[in-house]
Amino acid sequence: MTSSPVYDRIGRQYTANRRADPRWEALVAEQIGEARRIVNVGAGTGSYEPAERAVVAVEPSRVMLEQRPADAAPVVRAVAADLPVAAGWADVVMAILTVHHWSDWEQGLAELCRVAPRRLVFGIDFEVHSQFWLLQEYLPEVLEHTLACAPPADVIAEAIGATTSIEMPVYRDLQDGVLGAYWCRPEQYLDHRVRANNSGTALAHPETTALGIARLEADLASGAWHDRHADLMERKSIDMGYRLLVAG
Repeated sequence: MTSSPVYDRIGRQYTANRRADPRWEALVAEQIGEARRIVNVGAGTGSYEPAERAVVAVEPSRVMLEQRPADAAPVVRAVAADLPVAAGWADVVMAILTVHHWSDWEQGLAELCRVAPRRLVFGIDFEVHSQFWLLQEYLPEVLEHTLACAPPADVIAEAIGATTSIEMPVYRDLQDGVLGAYWCRPEQYLDHRVRANNSGTALAHPETTALGIARLEADLASGAWHDRHADLMERKSIDMGYRLLVAG
């Protein structure tokens, strides 16, 4: 394996803010159904892996592997484009918020199709995601990065033969600290630990990010942010473009 996974650089405190949200977990579990043999590709620290099943996790980042719980599923250090799994071995293969980090996502998606008849991929509609106020108003570099990300959810769906696309709502108290998690809790973005556990903000230029976050802090102090986004305070959830794509 010759790749240098991005989370070897930015994932050292991943579990501080990133953990499975039980509502998202339930949606994933519903689609896994009664499957007994599961491969989790880009498994990271093990969020959303079903318990009491024969799960094989695949993850290239040594930093992420070191943060997996002691009772997590057995893991193989490998990349998605070259899965060490026999064709058709699994009942279900899953990939959660990882495909946009794959250096060869086309081959990786083909590998998902090779190893299991049922595929679950948690992807992102980046056009929808790019409308997030944090990117539009404060972090233009992250906005540019988001719009350049690939593959978007519709491309993933076509590649894996998905017949179902499930919107994954971002609840106002979402427990998984994805980039959009704090849409109605803007003060959380002032915390560098929150920003460090999302690739978009973690990989952005520190000085550019600091300027944007300083503007956010000032708008929170003056009340300008709340004046612009008062409508968000009444929402229970929001669509940030997160999609669970299901094939088979």
